[in-house]
Amino acid sequence: MPSRRGSLTAALVVIAGLLATACSASSASTDAPGGQVIAAVGAENEYANVIGQIGGKYVRVTAIESNPNTDPHSFEASPSVAQQVSSAQLVVQNGLGYDAYMNKIEAAAPSSARKVIAVQQLLHRPDSTPNPHLWYSPGTMPAVARAVARDLSAMQPAHAAYFAANVRRFDASLQPWLQAMARLAAAYPGTPVAVTEPVGDYLLQAAGARILTPYTFQADVMNGVDPSPQDVSLEDALFSGHRVKVFLYNQQVTDSLTESFLSQARKDGIPVVGVYETMPTPGYDYQSWMLAETRALQRAVTDKISTQKL
Repeated sequence: MPSRRGSLTAALVVIAGLLATACSASSASTDAPGGQVIAAVGAENEYANVIGQIGGKYVRVTAIESNPNTDPHSFEASPSVAQQVSSAQLVVQNGLGYDAYMNKIEAAAPSSARKVIAVQQLLHRPDSTPNPHLWYSPGTMPAVARAVARDLSAMQPAHAAYFAANVRRFDASLQPWLQAMARLAAAYPGTPVAVTEPVGDYLLQAAGARILTPYTFQADVMNGVDPSPQDVSLEDALFSGHRVKVFLYNQQVTDSLTESFLSQARKDGIPVVGVYETMPTPGYDYQSWMLAETRALQRAVTDKISTQKL
């Protein structure tokens, strides 16, 4: 479990107290023509975006974490967040300790009517899964879309065909991204890359890249721990020895160590790609975000062009 997601702040204790006396999940509003609107929450905005694509006019979606210019690991739940989650009828959250505050809020305001999709459980990932950034894996969001349609259909059976059609549309819209990764993997198999954290590792693996950064280094940076001198030396050697073609870093979390590697990559002529933990907004949906990241990787590999910010 990423330690930067560690224990919640004292504010969450206050939230729990507020929710203990709060009403159970509120009833749906009636904004949609011919039916009620389902209140839904995505813990991260990429999940909220997929809920919205599947539910369409029959859902009202709130994203809890949505600022691509901040470190999502430092997120602190507020009373307004607790109220949004407690009143939701459908919740999608990542799991693997990434958004553990959601479990605390849900436990403080239990509701038998609330449907919770924990992506970790949906994908049958054990708690020991080292990389929590599940949305970068190509198989994740199709599974989430199907689960969202299943739960929405249970709440509104009359609109099941509508939700199913949106799932088909969503799956089809992923094809440009999947094809871009397949082309990159076929044309440049085993491309060596360096990273700071495992944020984009699932995408890199699907695109056929070979990640040379030691995972111990990645995990330490992700968890806010100083990497060992040995791992720092190994990472340094990837740049000074020109052993990698691309350097990818967490665009939302930078510190002096990351900046030093960025400077070294520039000095050594290694293109840089920034990856995000929450979907950049406005201007992107999940599909276009993943495609943009893949195209940035391709530009770095084929033309040595850096894309630090989408």
